[in-house]
Amino acid sequence: MVKISYDKHAAALYIRLLDGDYQCRVVRLTEDIALDFAAGEKLVGIEVLGASRLFDKPEATTIELQDLLPKVASA
Repeated sequence: MVKISYDKHAAALYIRLLDGDYQCRVVRLTEDIALDFAAGEKLVGIEVLGASRLFDKPEATTIELQDLLPKVASA
């Protein structure tokens, strides 16, 4: 199960990879990208701050996520 949520006011995107509540260790890849790891190094989720710059029209009511990784990598 992958659940993607986007907070338009905070311009924060969260990609949840595992269901349930976990005590997580946060690893920052950059100032804007963090990984949440549970026990056993299970990747629970990925947080992207300032995510509005990844979208062509961040003010839209719906956002289609495709080709996200190349845009993050080139940012």
